[in-house]
Amino acid sequence: MSELPRFRPDLLLGALLDGGVRFVIVGGLAAQAHGSPSLTGDLDICHAIDRDNLDRLAAVLGELAAVRRGSPEVVRAPLDRRALRAADVVTLTTRHGDLDLLAHPDPGLDFGQLAQRALTTEIMGWVVLVASLDDLVAMKRAAGRPKDLIELEVLGALREEIDRRPG
Repeated sequence: MSELPRFRPDLLLGALLDGGVRFVIVGGLAAQAHGSPSLTGDLDICHAIDRDNLDRLAAVLGELAAVRRGSPEVVRAPLDRRALRAADVVTLTTRHGDLDLLAHPDPGLDFGQLAQRALTTEIMGWVVLVASLDDLVAMKRAAGRPKDLIELEVLGALREEIDRRPG
């Protein structure tokens, strides 16, 4: 039985940023950046899908020894620009934990839209783009899974708190 890699979002973020990958953090870590107390065990990002960014992302994934989660050892498809371009969602395990790539998160969002409204903040020593609270709410609502519906309640409470602040 193989041991799962320890989740190290700081090292995942560092590898992506050092590799010049353009992305916006979405999912649990983004919710935490907005004040959610919820825990997460993976890093979810929405990445730019232009040729150069996909090449940089593929190179970083190689450095991270990324493999698709759930794929058998004998069916290891390459994680090159073509493969990344063809998939809207890629779930990976890396030497620093799980990384999920979402080219077009629901409801029909993409990197450009998310980046335009994103919050620039520091997470674990790295300056990153984090999806706006409103975009996170829309993504959680569209996903509709039980865990997303629970997080939607938390994000809704955060939105109400922010809206009540003077200023």
